[in-house]
Amino acid sequence: MQDIFQKQNTNEALKYGLYRHFPTYEKIFRNLVSFYIENDCFQIHVHVKCISEEINMDRTKQIEQSIIKKYRKNIWRKFVKGVQTYDLIQPGDKIAVCISGGKDSMLMAKLLQELKRHGKFDFGLVFLSMDPGYNEKNRERIEENAKILGIPLERFESDIFQVVTHIEKSPCYLCARMRRGFLYAKAKELGCNKIALGHHFDDVIETILMGMFYGSQIQTMMPKLHSTNFEGMELIRPMYLIEEKDIIQWMTYNNLKFIQCACRFTEDMEERGEVEHTSKREEMKNLLKYLEAMNPNVKKNVFKSVENVNLATIIAYSDEVGKHHFLDTYNQEGE
Repeated sequence: MQDIFQKQNTNEALKYGLYRHFPTYEKIFRNLVSFYIENDCFQIHVHVKCISEEINMDRTKQIEQSIIKKYRKNIWRKFVKGVQTYDLIQPGDKIAVCISGGKDSMLMAKLLQELKRHGKFDFGLVFLSMDPGYNEKNRERIEENAKILGIPLERFESDIFQVVTHIEKSPCYLCARMRRGFLYAKAKELGCNKIALGHHFDDVIETILMGMFYGSQIQTMMPKLHSTNFEGMELIRPMYLIEEKDIIQWMTYNNLKFIQCACRFTEDMEERGEVEHTSKREEMKNLLKYLEAMNPNVKKNVFKSVENVNLATIIAYSDEVGKHHFLDTYNQEGE
């Protein structure tokens, strides 16, 4: 390692050594400080802060470029297509980008930043991060990733995990509903007219299947919705057409590590050794993997099925008026 630091330009030498030899920033500076002390080469405080900021800035730019260049086809274009197809963003919108700390919401934040930077019209963004009761490790991971990605978080706290921990039946459903309510309220307080959630293409397909298998209904996760409880607010899903496998590839390519499900319910199950717990959504993922082995287009076909609904071939359906049965008009059609 000694030869790395023989270059005349100290900053370039350090950057060269850091990029080439250390995979994480914690290890970078632990080794860097040790090297300084052992070799008495430089004064630590002169270089460490400026180099860390420069490296972080360079890494942020590399991550942004990977979205526009390497993953242009599978991520960026699908994102833009979703925004345009479903008319998700209008000039003057102020959007609360809801950051859970997972891969999906973090990528969504970057996509919206890039769209604002390169788009044809202006709109506002607030990166809203609610802490529902994360442990310290997860809280630090979210803040660290936000810094790496260049996402300025607007943080606030709630006691959601504390409440749902004591709920035995459907804690995940209640948690999701409470989270959304808190996010809507905070977004409206900050002057936003929309909240953006990071649901992707696979979430949509899994929701359709769960509705059929466990809800006895055919419905889908919509690309946008008017809020029923917060007047003037909308919910949008900008990653509606992006597949999860491409999000995972982007994350892996950029050596990013995000939090998984960070709820207390999951943590308690892991502590008890119940690692085989499988949610209904996970069941749908496994089913789709099985079906894709026989038909690679199965997810696209499921998605298209809810676009190609022919009401004349449906036994019954419901709308804002009420429930309609095919027998209601059957005899009239035969006349």
